[in-house]
Amino acid sequence: MKPTISDIMKRTILALSLCLLTLPALTQKKIKKGFGFGALPAISYDSDLGFQYGGLVNLYDYGNGKNFPNYNHSLYLELSTYTKGTTIARIRYDSEHLIPKVRTTVDVSYVTDLMSDFYGFNGYESRYNPALVKSSNRIFYKNEKDMFQVKVDFQGYFGLSKLGWVAGYAFYNFAMDTVNNTKLGITKTGPTLFEKYKSWGIISPAEASGGNIHYLKLGLKYDSRDELACPNKGIFTEAVIQSAPKFLNQQFPNTKLSIIHRQYFTLAKDLNFAYRLDYQTTLGNQHVPYYAEPLLITSYLIAATNQGLGGKVTLRGILRNRVIGDAVGFGNFEFRYKFFHFEWLKQNFYLGTNVFFDSGIILKPVEMDLSQVSPAEKSQYFSNYQSGKFHSSAGIGLKIGWNENFVISADFGKAFNPQDGNSGFYVGLNYLF
Repeated sequence: MKPTISDIMKRTILALSLCLLTLPALTQKKIKKGFGFGALPAISYDSDLGFQYGGLVNLYDYGNGKNFPNYNHSLYLELSTYTKGTTIARIRYDSEHLIPKVRTTVDVSYVTDLMSDFYGFNGYESRYNPALVKSSNRIFYKNEKDMFQVKVDFQGYFGLSKLGWVAGYAFYNFAMDTVNNTKLGITKTGPTLFEKYKSWGIISPAEASGGNIHYLKLGLKYDSRDELACPNKGIFTEAVIQSAPKFLNQQFPNTKLSIIHRQYFTLAKDLNFAYRLDYQTTLGNQHVPYYAEPLLITSYLIAATNQGLGGKVTLRGILRNRVIGDAVGFGNFEFRYKFFHFEWLKQNFYLGTNVFFDSGIILKPVEMDLSQVSPAEKSQYFSNYQSGKFHSSAGIGLKIGWNENFVISADFGKAFNPQDGNSGFYVGLNYLF
């Protein structure tokens, strides 16, 4: 059951109370030198996936502290497992000192998702019926997705200017299937939407079970941020072309263009306004396999995955992967306030909150051949595509910063349109952007 606004407020008050009860006297933020770390257990429960157990740790090397709150090296490790089989295993290394004057980021992840969300394509063109979720066929909007990814990204600057370059390579392996309802102990009363899309030919046999993709990336950036984790001022803009060339991809070669603009303003002491605008499109008339269509291009991966509009990394409060198109645009707008700084056990901490508005739109729909869909099913599962329809949400969050760079985050978002679901509550790490 999704938490109510009352539940969220109670949890927020409880978290703040526990923090305040264990605080020593308020002190000024101190420069951190040498090694630092942040660690958390990964514990949660999902009625379909079971209990999650494991942990995560982020190790930092601040050197002599002259770059604090920026670090010299960062190593992030996560391993968590659900009792019914879903797993996240991830290693991420980030540094501007491994190669002098070049930021190097290596991210290796393996994610199994036994209950991945599949709502069809093109947002509102694919109808969402919440009654189907409440009926006996609980897995109607689900499929199984196993993903292994390797991302290697490099960023540098031209001389002493803020203008720089972005380059990288990414490999993805997707294994797609219907939900193993027997393993999950769920009674299946009929075909899922994923199975219907395959039977209708919207998802072709050549791509139905997944595949491999190799991407090469090249672009330009402008970065004037004063710090990385939670900038107080500056701009970070990227224009990147990411291509799956035919010499590396015998099936489904394609090229995408992404333009991302982020800007940060200091309104008052510890009060900031930040926004992100993201545009991504497929160049030409190339076909992108359905499992790769949700991938969003970024030079720095914060979460284990960055896919689809909807969910904790794009549109908070909207159903995960609800908005998938051949060209998409979205924006995130939020006020961030750090209302309490303190030192505890020789570590720097702060408590903060954020109020946000998120919105996304399909700018070019995925072409769907509905000729094999019966008129009755067409009226039940599809509507006419209409441009200019936004998927929007708003909400509030709580942040606990540990030595500035390790940020424990909780966000609650509420969707404006019932076709996008009801609400979402997310606990993780880092600001959204």
